[in-house]
Amino acid sequence: MAKKKREAEPVTNEWIVTYGDMVTLLLCFFVALFNPDESDPSQLQQMLSAFNAIGMGPSTGGHTIAPGKSADLGNTIMSLPSMDRGRNLGTSLRRAMSLFEPEVKSNKVRITHDERGVVISLASDLFFAPASAAINYEDSRDILFRLGSMLNSQELSGRRFRIEGHTDGSDTDPEIWPSNWELSTARSIAVLHYLADIGVDEDRFQVAGFAATMPISRDDTPEGRMNNRRVDIVILDEGHL
Repeated sequence: MAKKKREAEPVTNEWIVTYGDMVTLLLCFFVALFNPDESDPSQLQQMLSAFNAIGMGPSTGGHTIAPGKSADLGNTIMSLPSMDRGRNLGTSLRRAMSLFEPEVKSNKVRITHDERGVVISLASDLFFAPASAAINYEDSRDILFRLGSMLNSQELSGRRFRIEGHTDGSDTDPEIWPSNWELSTARSIAVLHYLADIGVDEDRFQVAGFAATMPISRDDTPEGRMNNRRVDIVILDEGHL
């Protein structure tokens, strides 16, 4: 008696579900590891440009960040002036973090970046005596000298800066300062004069005093008021000149 021929099992695509789950988990893993603060802005723009036509209708082909025919004419993403500016700010942020690493760890300097640009915050209690705009050179000379050297570096050539003074909400002695507006502005001007004295072109600076109007911490605790008393040196982005 002839054996019945075994029927072939139908081919299914169930493996795609497992594969898709694995790829999604890998994507989530690498997204969790990704820190945009440590990325070169120009590289991010390159990656984003490779996907700028996805979901926008029919496409004539794939997308790549490799140089194409347009590159032969010099029309590359990296040749755009805005890419150079973004790359310089990203480099400046990393350099500032490295340059002031000991002071960042000891809370003497705070480095952030926002829509204004790279912000280097100096704890005013280290640089100024209470209710005073006279710089404490003994404790702050080295920090200010390193700051001036960075602002004078080639990578920041052509950049503009703004010095912003901030106070807490405590009342001032009216016999010395009519209000915190005068005190915060005077501290900004004192830092400007010091940086100009060590060779930074003062024409590249803007100066402002904000009194207690821009706190970064709650102003009803000693620790919060200490954080709010600061002088910010901002390496300005092109849109905030």
